[in-house]
Amino acid sequence: MIESNCTREMIIAGAVAMAALGPFASASAEAADLPVKARMAQTVFDWTGLYVGVHAGYTRDHAAATLTDPFVTVSAGSPFSGLTGGVQAGYNWLTRSGLLLGLEGDFSFPNYLTSNHTVAMLNTPGSSVSELWDYVATARGRVGYAQGDWLVYATGGLAWTGGRFINTDPAGNEEKKLATRLGWVAGAGIERGFAPHWSWRLEYLYNRFENGGVRFSNGASYNSALEFQTLRFGLNRKLDFADGPDLKLKNDPSDTESDRWEIHGQATVIGQGYPSFRAPYTGTNSLTPARQFQQTWSNSLFINARLWDGGEVYYNPELLQGFGLSNTVGIAGFSNGEAQKSDFPYPHYNTSRLFLRQTFGFGGEQEQLGSGQLQLSGKQDISRLTFQIGKFPVLDVFDGNAYAKDARKDFMNWSVWAPGAFDYAADKLGLTYGATAELNQKNWALRTGYFLMDAVSNSNNFDMKVFRRGSYVVELETRYQLFSQPGHLRTIAWFNSVFSGSYRETLDNPALNLDISQTRRGRSKYGYVVSFDQAISDEFGLFGRWSWNDGKTEIMAFTDIDNSLSLGASIKGNRWGRPDDTIGLAGVTNGLSGDHRAFLAAGGLGPLIGDGALNYRRETIIEAYYAYAINKYLTFTADYQFVNNPAYNADRGPVSIFSGRLHGDF
Repeated sequence: MIESNCTREMIIAGAVAMAALGPFASASAEAADLPVKARMAQTVFDWTGLYVGVHAGYTRDHAAATLTDPFVTVSAGSPFSGLTGGVQAGYNWLTRSGLLLGLEGDFSFPNYLTSNHTVAMLNTPGSSVSELWDYVATARGRVGYAQGDWLVYATGGLAWTGGRFINTDPAGNEEKKLATRLGWVAGAGIERGFAPHWSWRLEYLYNRFENGGVRFSNGASYNSALEFQTLRFGLNRKLDFADGPDLKLKNDPSDTESDRWEIHGQATVIGQGYPSFRAPYTGTNSLTPARQFQQTWSNSLFINARLWDGGEVYYNPELLQGFGLSNTVGIAGFSNGEAQKSDFPYPHYNTSRLFLRQTFGFGGEQEQLGSGQLQLSGKQDISRLTFQIGKFPVLDVFDGNAYAKDARKDFMNWSVWAPGAFDYAADKLGLTYGATAELNQKNWALRTGYFLMDAVSNSNNFDMKVFRRGSYVVELETRYQLFSQPGHLRTIAWFNSVFSGSYRETLDNPALNLDISQTRRGRSKYGYVVSFDQAISDEFGLFGRWSWNDGKTEIMAFTDIDNSLSLGASIKGNRWGRPDDTIGLAGVTNGLSGDHRAFLAAGGLGPLIGDGALNYRRETIIEAYYAYAINKYLTFTADYQFVNNPAYNADRGPVSIFSGRLHGDF
């Protein structure tokens, strides 16, 4: 089901991109109705010059693999497929005759699903070997013919790929080896310039790589031949430099040269670590007591376009890499919002958002909506009804706290930037498929939504029993003025119908040996959130959240918290001459229900915690950060978190976590 969802995402992404971008180069008869910027796109595209771009596509691959150990040889042909994405850069020369010559290099990465980047898996009595590919890169020439805004071309050159080979012996011991293999690539494509500096392309590439092999210490040897076929959609931006030695760009690379679409981007690197701490014992899901350091890295584009009156499409491709502390376990209020529950040693592509939004205005007073990663700029009726359907995080729509919302910019701790006890629908990356409706008025808004839930706890697969299973959410937001400063109060109620296990039933049946999966059946889980943010002045604001769930059944998607209270403040740097800097300070206390704590005390495991034993105390966390604006595009943040009773265990900790974050956006 996940693979079919990925294929559907790629088809939709390509279709909406073509629909959104194609009209910019439409016939001159339509140009009179377009805004001034859009009419600029009618100029003939200049193909000569340097360009950078991104691509996403569908890759179908095949490997012929052989595994030999001292006793037996096995062989298999293995097809594999999935979404891929990456970046490219190149240079074109266009002759007077229309002949185009070019050079291009690119890197492509698989998506985060293991099944989509597993080349082969072979087993013998003495070995179990898996081959995974991590990236494909090419250095290619391009030869084509350009006629006006259109280009057709052929391409070919050198290719290489990097991968991992993992051998697991009968005792469960793993041996890993890295390898790079060379090959060649050939393909063809069409490209169209739709604005003075922008072009889209549709491209097919065939990669073939030489036989690659590794030998393991137990005497097993593995060899495979590998080929890739990729159909992908790309978006390129030409870079024009001003005359002079400083190589300054003539214009802003993010300028879309049209009023019909916008592009935003961000990159965030977080390094996080702690010194060793006290821990008399350590379990399967414990934070390791030895000192450690880990990092995460995310790169995102947000491509947003108007399709028709009130209709908009949003596409957010991302490259994600890195690890959370202890592989993102050991703390219920986990310390890094960028560290999801899937760990990536190399960048992985993901379609993090792909949704349609339709707004119906009811007339009357209007407001100006600013341009943002998830919002096209423009005027809209204050009184309006908005529908949204597709793939996106639940918290994009609900609990829009002004001061604690985005781990890339403000607080990093899961139970500070989100309501800790809100077990909202999500896969391991925090994403789901759903539909929402929002009725907006001047002083209040009412939102509701339905979302697909995980098939089982902490899963990347969704339960497709639509409406019978899923998550239902409703939120009332009220807006008010306190001492002439704006404030918001949000009340959220949610209900999950899921396939889940019961803590009490698991505890009451010793024969289950704490395997909660054996008690799974159709069950319900419910809870609520009360959230506020209040500006005290233009530079100072307060926020807080209280969240609760019934705590009877296993956590499905977020984290092991059944009740949570957080309070915090955000201060801008106006008073010390740094208006773009921010200081944040917050405290949170997290708790468990009686059944949940008894399950963990007996040795049970949750998605994020499980020390094997439990001396229960509330988990309390203090987080403080200073965000220093280097310039309008870059911000460096120093962050400190003090975690007392990590995973609710007074026998372990406390832990002091130090973080540095570099964030850039445009």
